[in-house]
Formats: sequence, structure tokens, C-alpha cells
Amino acid sequence: MDFVKVFFMSIGSIIALFISTKVIGNKQMSELSMFDYINGITIGSIAAEMATALENDFYYPLMAIAIYTIVIWIISIISEKSVKSRRLFAGRSIILMENGKLYEQNLHTAKIDINDFLTQCRINGYFNLDDVDTAILEQNGKISFLPKSDAKPITPRDVNLSPEQEKLQQVVILDGHIMTENLKRTGNNQKWLDNELRKQKIGNIQDVYLAECDNNNQLSVFKRNQDAPKNDPFQ
Repeated sequence: MDFVKVFFMSIGSIIALFISTKVIGNKQMSELSMFDYINGITIGSIAAEMATALENDFYYPLMAIAIYTIVIWIISIISEKSVKSRRLFAGRSIILMENGKLYEQNLHTAKIDINDFLTQCRINGYFNLDDVDTAILEQNGKISFLPKSDAKPITPRDVNLSPEQEKLQQVVILDGHIMTENLKRTGNNQKWLDNELRKQKIGNIQDVYLAECDNNNQLSVFKRNQDAPKNDPFQ
């Protein structure tokens, strides 16, 4: 009987979570504020408690999920209509760097170590801090970067060019295995693939870690390499 009860309670908790998500709204993990994140964990914990509530009545955790959902929905409505409420519940952006000047106090307020900040710079393509004009910690915890004008990449629009639209590259070899369907989408076959590999002096497909074919029928090959660097070049 306990197994049957857990089964139906689990189904009920899934339905409750689904309804709660629909009411609150769908968000990607990167878009969640701290308030949304905490509430998501809490509702999930209550749903887990509901699924395994063998001794207690199921409607208590169900009622808790309903209360949380309603409260969060009301807060989201208030936040949409009030800037002050939005700042209270979602937080506000913090300027970490502006005009090439780092704000140590704001980094401290944001609980971001300077090494963490430099790591985020590199992840976003800025290996030289002199290329960054402004860095802002957004409400969702991500850092936005504004490069200096002389460090911005030139786009075709800047020079009045209209290049041909690039298409999605197809992975034709993955971890030594030929991706047959992807190879067909490129309009090629295994004979073509073998010829291209021979041109790059690769005789065994097992030596290929990754190979991609672009819309110009050019094959990019990445061989297996066991000689990974051990040192940390940034510390």
C-alpha cells in the first residue's frame, strides 16, 4: 500500500509543480534572480515531501505549494508595476568597472573576488582588461561587458558589406565515430570523408576527436591530443 501511495503522491506532486510553473512563468536558469532561485528550491522540496508523505496528509504540502505559488504570482505582479518593489525582490545591477576604473567596493558588495572577475572577463573573450570599458553585474548574476571603442570587433555593417549568410556546421565525426545522418546533410558520403581525412594525413578515424563540415564543404578536424598543459597561465 505504501508503494501505491508513493506512486500516486509522486504523480500528484508532478502535476502540482507543473501547474505552479505555469502560473509563475517559465524562466531559464540564467534568468533566475536570487529570489526566484530560492523559491524554486523551496517549492521543489515541498513537492518532494508531498511525494513521500506516508504518515501525514498530502493536502498540507499541496496547500503549501499553492500558497507559495500565489504569493510568488502576486509579487511578480507587484514587481511589474513598481520599480521599488522590483529592486527589492529582484535586486539591482551593480557597476563593477566603468571608464576603465575598477570599483573595489562594488566587487566586495557583489561578493566577487578579483580572480573570479578576471575569469569572467576571459570567458567573455577579454584577456586584456585594458579592452574593457564597463562591466556590470546583472540581476541574474551574469556580468555584462562593454568593450572600449577601439577594441570592438568590426562588423560587415560597419564597412557596408553584405556577406553570405553562414549555415550551421555539421558534426560529421564525434569521438572517433562517423555521424552518418549529419554527413548526409552535408551532401557528402564516407568516401568523400575518407579523402578529406587523407588530405590532412589522417588514416584512422579513431584518431579524430571532432570533425565539422561547414557550408563551403570545408572539413575542420581536431585530432586526439593527450598532451594537455598542466600549468595555470593566469595564476
